[in-house]
Amino acid sequence: MPYRELLTRPVLIWGAVAVGARLPVAMAPLALVFMVRERPGGYTLGALLAAVYVLGEILGAPVLGMRMRAERARPHLAAGLAVGAAAFLGLGLAHQASPVVLGGLALLAGIGPAATSGGLRAILTGMVPPEATARAMSLESVLMSGIWALAPALTTALALGVAPYVPLLLAGTLMAVAVAGLWALPAGWATDGAVGGSMVRALTRAWPLYVMGAAGLTLLAIAELVLPALLEQRSIGIGWAGPLLTGYAVGSALGAFVYGVRKWPGRLATQGEALLLTVTGCVVVVALTPWTGGIAFGLLLAGALAAASSLSRNLMLREVLPPHALAAGYSVMYAAVSAGYAASGTLSGALLSTVAPSTAVLAGVGLTLVLLLIGTLGERRMSPVADGAPGPEGAPVDAGRDAERSL
Repeated sequence: MPYRELLTRPVLIWGAVAVGARLPVAMAPLALVFMVRERPGGYTLGALLAAVYVLGEILGAPVLGMRMRAERARPHLAAGLAVGAAAFLGLGLAHQASPVVLGGLALLAGIGPAATSGGLRAILTGMVPPEATARAMSLESVLMSGIWALAPALTTALALGVAPYVPLLLAGTLMAVAVAGLWALPAGWATDGAVGGSMVRALTRAWPLYVMGAAGLTLLAIAELVLPALLEQRSIGIGWAGPLLTGYAVGSALGAFVYGVRKWPGRLATQGEALLLTVTGCVVVVALTPWTGGIAFGLLLAGALAAASSLSRNLMLREVLPPHALAAGYSVMYAAVSAGYAASGTLSGALLSTVAPSTAVLAGVGLTLVLLLIGTLGERRMSPVADGAPGPEGAPVDAGRDAERSL
């Protein structure tokens, strides 16, 4: 099914709801920093609030995802978004409050909508024919890449051009609108009656995919967080950091689009491993090249390949999890990659105090290769779905009769 045939009225409404739900998430860390930066020690407080927000996401995603019922996901999603909207609006309105109050609101803003991404993805894939699943997920990835590219510029413009707290008020308003938009979407997604078995056992089956997800974001987050210092090491103007990261976001959108356009040879597991391994090579280029053009090319290609790798993992989740556990699986994956990002921030800060920026990036590459090896070995032993469907090593990608074969 071509992309244009996916753009039906229900899918477009889903896209509008997804923007309202996910743009605030993309804006949040930078918006929190801008909100308090003019206070004494404002940047330190802003970084702490952003960390608390991410911690809320890490805690909330798996817990709330496991409580979501496939056939009645809408009330769960609405409640989470409503909590997030209230917390974001509270942050904007009470921006002069004590750090403890702001920290509590930031934690709620992270926890409330943490399972929204997984729930909306499951609803989307339930809205389209099975053979269009891969392209629908590619379309979602393109949309998310656009959101993450827009968020920093929008947040900065509002914080500096209007008021420091306005981005958070906008975030709360968008989430509130998304709550209303949920009632134009299906209430949930079909499970074909397959609701038996332990949710925890089903999610545990997919642990290698979570390791691979954390590995991919750990690698790229280190490259992103160390980029300003790396540019200074190469005597390149630090102002290039913004355009270079925009190039990475553009590459992600292109990679997601191309991955869904055609069929790709090999199994999903093999594709994911090869793509992630190639991303590490791109990041090595970023770490070692002395030229701005080389860094730009490395980040652009890394973004494209990383988006394709992420899509392959999400498609594999659909193979190893029963339908009723999909939202929970996506949410656990979200928590895993968030944890990888948080860990990479800590690691990069520690490394930069002792080694050169390029060495810090290469250390991240080494850590990623270790996680990649662990994930690859785990994938080889991954159990099939409880109902007897093939696991990730049991379904080749070709022709066009199932979700993966529509690539």
